[in-house]
Amino acid sequence: MAAQHVARLFCSEPFPLQNTLTIGYIAMKSETPRRAGGRNARRQTRSAPLAEHLRPVRAGLEGGQYRPLTQEGMERIHQAALDALEQIGLSEAPQSGIDYMTAAGAILGEDGRLRFPRSLVEDALASANREITLHGRDPKHDLSLGGTRVHYGTAGAAVHMVNVDGKNYRDSTLQDLHDAARIADRLDNIHFLQRPMVARDILDNREMDLNTIYACCSGTKKHVGTSFTEPSFVKDAIEMLHIMAGGEDKWRERPFVSNSNCFVVPPMKFATESCEVMEQCIKAGMPVLLLSAGQAGATAPAPIAGAIVQAVAECLAGLVYVHSIKPGHPAIFGTWPFVSDLRTGAMSGGSGEQALLTAGCAQMHQFYGIPGGAAAGIADAKLPDMQAGWEQMNSNLMAGLTGLNMVYESVGMHASLLGFCHESLILGDDIIGQALRCVKGIDVTEDSVSLEVIRETCLTGPGHYLGSDQTLKLMQTEYIYPALGDRSSPKEWVENGKPDLLANATQRKEAILSEPSNARFDPETETALRSAFNIHLNH
Repeated sequence: MAAQHVARLFCSEPFPLQNTLTIGYIAMKSETPRRAGGRNARRQTRSAPLAEHLRPVRAGLEGGQYRPLTQEGMERIHQAALDALEQIGLSEAPQSGIDYMTAAGAILGEDGRLRFPRSLVEDALASANREITLHGRDPKHDLSLGGTRVHYGTAGAAVHMVNVDGKNYRDSTLQDLHDAARIADRLDNIHFLQRPMVARDILDNREMDLNTIYACCSGTKKHVGTSFTEPSFVKDAIEMLHIMAGGEDKWRERPFVSNSNCFVVPPMKFATESCEVMEQCIKAGMPVLLLSAGQAGATAPAPIAGAIVQAVAECLAGLVYVHSIKPGHPAIFGTWPFVSDLRTGAMSGGSGEQALLTAGCAQMHQFYGIPGGAAAGIADAKLPDMQAGWEQMNSNLMAGLTGLNMVYESVGMHASLLGFCHESLILGDDIIGQALRCVKGIDVTEDSVSLEVIRETCLTGPGHYLGSDQTLKLMQTEYIYPALGDRSSPKEWVENGKPDLLANATQRKEAILSEPSNARFDPETETALRSAFNIHLNH
């Protein structure tokens, strides 16, 4: 319940006036002259756009306040991962990968497994990037990864769309994907778009991969992540990206699409075709996300610490792989272990254990001092309801407070990644805004402790802070306000027609999609793309 509602319940008449000082109530009771414009003026002040550096929340806020792993725990996980790589190793690398990694110092055993001496892993860690920039098509959307800087965005491969009106699921389409990109482009707290769903209406995999890139990049100028079904599709995709960028040189200077690469099949096996895709992406100058997605209790150990050990070991092997091809290539340490409901074996992305897994992985990224990403914000709930709200907020908040660089799948995902919802994407922007405000923390300065303001208000002022210069100054920089969340009183709620949260999200979705995409390509580029490729979307 909002603070002013609590105050009204517990501090209403006949208590003394000094106990009734809520924002709505004091406006009536105070004898102090009100500022011109009153509530409307304050609303206009709140709605006025702020300069980026003044916004209370934004991409890249510093997290790191929450640390579920101790230093000793991180050291033990690190040593266990090194032991796993040296003693167990990984199987099923493609021959090209075997050649790269053995030339760098990996050892191929008679059992076909590649094992990684400690010194080799430590060399890869020493040469890994401490900072990575993920570019947007518009430089204002560039993301600076490293340290505990936090960014939230989409991801996944949902095969269904959630229809909130009919409370049912249907196959996801290319248009749904394009619409998700257009919506994400307009949401301030969504910092990047990794493909959140599969275009199931395109049956040819090459056509699907190419049209996925087009649908995303023509919908948003934020950084885009995608994947490829087969290695042979990468060449055409890079050609498409060169056209979008205005040439290969411009693409290599500012690659605005990264490859989300499931290079391993847990436990401890390379995914042969994905590795071949990764090799081509590296040579083409595309950043890669090294994604290990074991499921605790199924394809990863059941203990949370054990699941982190395996994910870390697999991603360390991936780091060696990347650096054996091109030292210093931008690679995101993508430990994405998921949770099983051990009663059924089903995935449970909305659980508290998932939030802990993600937070622990974030700490390991910081332990190594390299940019990393993991999954949060997943709802097991089938619809954007109360269950979805607590599941999405819990893991998103913990990920941000731990300082996770890239929080993937943070919005829109339902049914443990099987369904995506446009309305939930929009509502998730409010959730992420509140999470980011917690990440930002409390600013304690001589001004913010407010002693002089308290003195003036209590001794010579009106006895409340509603009209103070400090309050008005901080309305936008200290506080954030939900775009759709309702904070009205019950009386105002009735007077406003009892607005429904989901209905308002649908209304905002329709308003965004009624306008042209801000990321449309210029006519010359659009013509070149459609001449070279079979683009399925019609504008």
